Amino acid sequence: MRFMRLGESVESNIFNILNARKRELAARGVDVIDLSIGTPDFEPSEHVMRAVAEAASKPENYKYSLRNTDGLTAAVQRWYDRRYGVKLEADEIMSVSGSQEGIAHVCFPFCRPGDLVLAPDPGYPIFSFGPMMAGCELGMYPLRPENNWVLDFADIPDDVADRAKIMIVSYPNNPTGVSADISFYEELVAFAKAHDIIVLHDNAYSDLTFDGRRGISFLSVPGAKEVGCEFNSLSKTYNLTGMRVSFLVGNRDVVQKFFAFRSQIDYGMFLPAQAGAQAALDGPQELVEQNRAGYEERRNALCGGLRSIGWDVPDTDGTMFVWAKIPEKFASSADFVIEMMDKTGVICVPGTSFGELGEGYVRFALTVPAARLQEAVRRIGESGLIR
Repeated sequence: MRFMRLGESVESNIFNILNARKRELAARGVDVIDLSIGTPDFEPSEHVMRAVAEAASKPENYKYSLRNTDGLTAAVQRWYDRRYGVKLEADEIMSVSGSQEGIAHVCFPFCRPGDLVLAPDPGYPIFSFGPMMAGCELGMYPLRPENNWVLDFADIPDDVADRAKIMIVSYPNNPTGVSADISFYEELVAFAKAHDIIVLHDNAYSDLTFDGRRGISFLSVPGAKEVGCEFNSLSKTYNLTGMRVSFLVGNRDVVQKFFAFRSQIDYGMFLPAQAGAQAALDGPQELVEQNRAGYEERRNALCGGLRSIGWDVPDTDGTMFVWAKIPEKFASSADFVIEMMDKTGVICVPGTSFGELGEGYVRFALTVPAARLQEAVRRIGESGLIR
């Protein structure tokens, strides 16, 4: 069979590889602690599930929606104003089927094949795979540990920046768990204006920040709407990953051009999902604080526990992930992950899954209760992997 070159260049998703290994371990009777995929184990709110169920009982809600309902659009406006102090017009908002789907397609209406898109290294894989699908040239800008994984704009040469059409940015960051402050976003807006770049900020984790931090919106910076947009997701904030509800908000021209493009491949979000999203945004918000506290407890259990056995893993700022430098005796993050799986049944993700500069690191997902994380720490400590 013949395949397109694009298809030939794509390796199996790392999570599929790890899952196959997980099945092998489970078949041997190993009690696996899977800390690889970032799927929340916390439950959605009752009022959200009730709104979905009620809407799903109405036959008229099984037609194409074509666009957001007025109620959902107004709920997004209220949410952004209440949560970030950002005012949005109705035509500055559109829904996507999860931020991953949105980022996968967003370059198509703005870039010709060969146009340059800037993306982070290390970074979540869709940040590079999406532009690659559109035939774009990738410019991977470095995130370095010496700068606490926050971009130093001096690392992007002026001639490269001048060629770029789009720049993808994401804080709090997956995989590193690092947040950026308001001064970073101010510099980002100035950089984008100077080089005529469209900024796409992925803000999926702004409500999962720890130690008193409060996640912010890129759009809260003056001038941000002039240069770009932000993806924001209900998946992790409200435990709705399977419902696939996210929004692109910000620059009107970008939103409307992307909406026109997606109208060729999508006929709108399922109306019961829209009802659930509206209920989440407008309803009681206690769940958000419960999630934050729950993940912070887990962060403390894992990071503090690993430090107690001699693995110097810093506390993550936010997200549902922990980024850890592998012990020096290991040549690669992949080797370490496989050996840890075999010796302990604990599964994490090699840093190279997130780019070349992820080598030497691994990512853990905080997706099991604190007691299970403590068990993972115990096994790692007894395995001899660290010392």
